[in-house]
Amino acid sequence: MIILVLNCGSSSIKYQVIDMRSACEHELLAKGQIERIGLSDSILTHKVPEKPKFEVVKSIPDHTSGINLILSTITDEHHGVIGSLAELKAVGHRVAHGGEYFKDSAVVNPTVIKQIESCFELAPLHNPANLKGILSIENILPGIPQVAVFDTSFHQTMPAKNFMYALPYKYYEEKKVRKYGFHGTSHKFVAQRACELTGLNFESSRIITCHIGNGASVTAIWNGKSYDTSMGFTPVDGLIMGTRTGEVDPGALIYIAEKEKIGYHDLNQLINKESGVYGITGISSDMRDIEAAQNKGDKKAILALEMYDERIKKFVGAYAAEMGGVDLLVFTGGVGENGPARRYNVCKDMEYMGLIFDEKANDGVRGMDKILSAPESRVKVAVIMTNEELVIASDTFRLLKKKSE
Repeated sequence: MIILVLNCGSSSIKYQVIDMRSACEHELLAKGQIERIGLSDSILTHKVPEKPKFEVVKSIPDHTSGINLILSTITDEHHGVIGSLAELKAVGHRVAHGGEYFKDSAVVNPTVIKQIESCFELAPLHNPANLKGILSIENILPGIPQVAVFDTSFHQTMPAKNFMYALPYKYYEEKKVRKYGFHGTSHKFVAQRACELTGLNFESSRIITCHIGNGASVTAIWNGKSYDTSMGFTPVDGLIMGTRTGEVDPGALIYIAEKEKIGYHDLNQLINKESGVYGITGISSDMRDIEAAQNKGDKKAILALEMYDERIKKFVGAYAAEMGGVDLLVFTGGVGENGPARRYNVCKDMEYMGLIFDEKANDGVRGMDKILSAPESRVKVAVIMTNEELVIASDTFRLLKKKSE
C-alpha cells in the first residue's frame, strides 16, 4: 500500500511517500518539503534515496497549490517514484490536536473533520493548517482514503490525577482546560523501537522518553500507555526549549505583564518566541550555537545549558518516582539524537536509581539508534532516531486494513 504522508504547517508542507508492504515491512520512496507557502519564492525540496535532490523555486500561493506540486513531482518521469496517482492508495495526515475526541488515529469522515475544527481554539497555529491539507486532498483526489494521526491521542490514557489542573473545575467542564501533551507519535514510536533494541516488553515496562529538540517534552510510559507528560494545555509547558519558557510560575508572568504593561498577545509572544535558551543567552535558539558559545566561556550560554539539562533530569526523576522506578530511558529529537553532552549531563550521577551510563558508548553518537547504558545497568538507556512519518503511515495502513476486513 503506497501512502502519502503530509505534515502541513501554516506556511510549509513536509511529506513522505512510503510503501507499506505489511505492518512490519516498509520502504521509503521519497521525502521532501515545501517552504514559504504564500510567497513568490516558495521552495520545494524533493529527495529520493540514493539520487540527487531536486529543487523548485516558484510561487505557491496556498496549500492546494503546494499539494498539487507534490503530486506532480512524485509522478514526474524524471524525479517521481510512482507511475501515476492511481498507485497512491491513501493519505495520512499529522494533526496537532485531537482534544478529548481521539484516543487513537481516525479515518477521516465529516464527523472527524468537524471535531478537528472544534479543536481550532486549542491549537490555533496548527489545526487549521493540518485541516487545509485534508481538505486539499479531498478536492484534488476525491474518494481517496485519508487518516488523521493526532499528536495528543497517545496521551489520552493519562489518569485524571495527572492531566487535571488545580483550577476551578468548571474550566475543565466548560472550556476543556487540562493537560493534553504533545509529541505523542514520537514518544510511542521511540519507546517501542527502544524496547526492540534492548529486549524489553513495551506492554510491561516503565519507560521515560525524552523528545528533545527546539520543542521538547518528556513522557512517562507505563505498561504501553502514556501515564504523564511534561507539555500541558499548550506545548509551552515543561522543559526549557529553543524559544519557549517551559515550566514557569504564572505569577511571574502576571508580574511582568503588569510592570511592562503588555497585553495577552505580547505575553504569548514572550513565552513562546522570546524565551527558552534564546531568551537566556540572547544568542540563538539553536543548540549548536549555544554550545559553541559555551566552549568560548560565555557565562549565559553555560547557565542556559545547565538549566536545560537540569530541567530534563528533574522530570526524569519525577516520572521514575511516579512509576515506582524505571526500566528504560530513551533520548530522541534533534538535540536528543545529536547531543552527547546533553545525554551525559542528564544521566550522570543516577547510579542511585540503577542507571549506569556508558560514557564511551555515548561519545560522539549522532543520528543513530544505540544502547548507551553499561551492560550491568538495571536501567537501560538508548538513543533512538524518531520517525513520526512512519508512525503516520503505519497507522494509516492499520486502520484501512481493519476497515476492509
